[in-house]
Amino acid sequence: MTATMRQIYLDYNASTQVDPAVAEAMRPFLDDAFGNPSSGHWASAPAKAGLDRARSQVAALLGASPDEIVFTSGGSEANNLAIKGAFLALNRQGAHIITSAIEHPAVLAPCRFLERLGGSVTYLPVDRTGLIDPEDVCRAITPQTLLISIMHANNEVGTVQPLAEIGAIARQHGIRFHTDAAQSVGKIPTKVNELGVDMLTIAGHKLYAPKGVGALYVRRGIELEPLIHGAGHESGRRAGTESALLAVGLGTACAMAADLVPMNRIEALRDRLWQALQDRFGEGVTLNGHPTRRLPNTLNVSFVGRIGADILGQLRDVAASTGSACHSGKIELSPVLAAMRVPEKIGMGAIRFSLGRQTTVDEIDQVVARLAASAAV
Repeated sequence: MTATMRQIYLDYNASTQVDPAVAEAMRPFLDDAFGNPSSGHWASAPAKAGLDRARSQVAALLGASPDEIVFTSGGSEANNLAIKGAFLALNRQGAHIITSAIEHPAVLAPCRFLERLGGSVTYLPVDRTGLIDPEDVCRAITPQTLLISIMHANNEVGTVQPLAEIGAIARQHGIRFHTDAAQSVGKIPTKVNELGVDMLTIAGHKLYAPKGVGALYVRRGIELEPLIHGAGHESGRRAGTESALLAVGLGTACAMAADLVPMNRIEALRDRLWQALQDRFGEGVTLNGHPTRRLPNTLNVSFVGRIGADILGQLRDVAASTGSACHSGKIELSPVLAAMRVPEKIGMGAIRFSLGRQTTVDEIDQVVARLAASAAV
């Protein structure tokens, strides 16, 4: 590999570029529309109008009402608000939460925090493809269960969970149901009534909006204790002066994300990459995740008997993610792959390629060619 090689970005699940249309929509809020949306005078009117429009755009993407959208600083805050907020509001009724072993740390860490406060958490297993069995959800429910939190699609392997089935179980038992949809919004349908969820998390920088903004859908009637106390912003659910600038960015991105047709092209490119890898490496490469119930942009593969970090180290101009992490000089298997019971010999060679709007056929072909030429593979 040489320093002059073209850089290729295949890490869209980690973060996306800000779409030019999103940046353009935000620009007026850097200049003239600077007022506090809550002030009630002429300087606040443009900011309030932008905030209201953005809230409607987010709601429209989810099939929700604008008053059910809470703007946050990102997906992590939205997950924390959903989980901690429900626990603090409802813990007189129970203190048990059900989640999965493959959730994002922004779900797992709040759950572990609540365990220190006296809560109990069931971490459901997944099968070899990363799927949760809805029957396991049924078996985990107790009279103390107050919340179920299951991600819509896994960030590492892309497996899409059977949320509608789990949502029906939650409704049958009168239990709140939250999903972290940071990876699925803009890639697959995310209408809240079809999914059967009471709360849903969005992260702006996963769908071509800026970092530092997200949203939590909260179904009418769902009680949450705010994490941030102060004035009554966001209908009393999240104190702090709203950023019309960031909200407009998220709203514009959500309006664009409503059109899922571009995902057909991205899925075709993903499949092209997978086929080319199989043709080149044969049994030396395996798929991690579900073969069909998977995000259309996500391909997690293992190069058997190799180390994913070593392979990417040879491909310095290709941005992707590995399925292992280095701690104190020791490489460890990804917790997601470990929960899926992927053998270490296979899992240590995992690489996640996640595609996006800017990905081209030439880039896909270039990545395969560079892998083939790499001494690490």
